[in-house]
Amino acid sequence: MASGTRELTVELGERSYPIYIGTELIARTGEMFAERGFPVKSPILLVTDSSVVGLYAAKVEDSLTASGYSVTRAVVPSGESSKSLAMLDDLVEAALKAGLDRRSTVIALGGGVVGDLAGFVAASYMRGIRFVQIPTTILAHDSSVGGKVAVNHRLAKNIIGAFHQPEFVLYDLDTLMSLPPREVRAGLSEVIKHGLIWNKEFVAWCDENADKLIALEPDALGYALYEGCKVKSIVVSRDERENDLRAILNLGHTIGHALEAVAGYGELLHGEAIAIGMIGSARLAARFGYSETIAGETERIFRKFGLPVRIPAEFKTESIMSAMLHDKKFLEGQMVFVVPTAIGSVEIRQDVPSSWVSEIVDGLREGI
Repeated sequence: MASGTRELTVELGERSYPIYIGTELIARTGEMFAERGFPVKSPILLVTDSSVVGLYAAKVEDSLTASGYSVTRAVVPSGESSKSLAMLDDLVEAALKAGLDRRSTVIALGGGVVGDLAGFVAASYMRGIRFVQIPTTILAHDSSVGGKVAVNHRLAKNIIGAFHQPEFVLYDLDTLMSLPPREVRAGLSEVIKHGLIWNKEFVAWCDENADKLIALEPDALGYALYEGCKVKSIVVSRDERENDLRAILNLGHTIGHALEAVAGYGELLHGEAIAIGMIGSARLAARFGYSETIAGETERIFRKFGLPVRIPAEFKTESIMSAMLHDKKFLEGQMVFVVPTAIGSVEIRQDVPSSWVSEIVDGLREGI
């Protein structure tokens, strides 16, 4: 591996896999496939989106072709709307036409939408084939690790899916340099989240290095993504299928996913919705007797990164609450929330009164 590349391992016994974080990695895709014994005779489906295809698809394909692999490209529209059963059907058809077999591989080249969608194709095609993640956004440092793959239903996000771990994750930092500023900030929301649930020292480091991270300074960015992926890999290694511990990774997601659903999966970026959700969870913590300073500190950090901290006024509290009832974290009639007990520490509460949540959501709306 190239000098300066950071490497982590998601420890899952025989299904353990590495995460590589560094520069100039895409050009080595074919070499890495060969080193890891991917069969040359089995075709590969490269799934990417309309925003990424012109930037990096040819580089991945050229590297694989040079190593003797046959690659078919499938391009989906950019955006959350591509995480649909209709698009899944299109990609399965593309896989069939390309002649993918049980030893074939699906590659996800793109952000979290492409990773979730392509991963679900791999999980469902012939009851499961190999899968490789090549994330091209900061936000995807979270979604590319851990094997959660899914598509959306019109009533709920990620409600149709599976657990299907990748063979490896190839995180080339060079691909992040083309990201629009808004996507950079939204992606950093999930980086900060990993500190908020696990490592207060990392939160302090992010606070001190906010300007470097927003400017995509390579050393700072590489370190931040390594630390974020490290938290995710530790948690997934201990609880792959979200039986208990892994649920802490959902900090901010109960409100955040509801906001995305109400917005129609487009007006708010995922990281933006989750940032607002994390502030809501911090306010909820005060209802359980934890320090009110948690909410203030969480909001201050997200403001520093230029992230939204209020719900748009046109999003009605009733609609947001209705969307939450379809969330996977609504359990046996109780609302389930990940609640911070301090910066860097959380707990899972299954006894959250819906009246508290409604009041907090209403208080987070702009102009309220």
